[in-house]
Amino acid sequence: MPVEGVWDLSVSTPIGLVEAVVELRREDGLLRGAAHGAGEEVPLGDVRLEGDRLTWKQAVTTPLRLNLAFDVTVTGDDTLTGTSRAGRLPASKVTGRRRTLPPAGEPRR
Repeated sequence: MPVEGVWDLSVSTPIGLVEAVVELRREDGLLRGAAHGAGEEVPLGDVRLEGDRLTWKQAVTTPLRLNLAFDVTVTGDDTLTGTSRAGRLPASKVTGRRRTLPPAGEPRR
């Protein structure tokens, strides 16, 4: 199942709910992407899709400087659930929905 596209994520962290947008694309047969949130854009590293399991790594600087590792399961064409882990900190729950393109002439959601 293709995972390329734009995903709206919610991450339940110890300091509250963090929302982000992840964009995934395929270049030269490899998955690549970027995450947008808290006023920054960061590249995704080591993006892998094995069956319905999607993993990637990313660094963030806001609200704290952290290296995150995501491990999620893609369900159907538009939902993902899993965890994000920052080092030895407890895992945070991650949920996501794929953005859909509206019919021509309608605003994007």
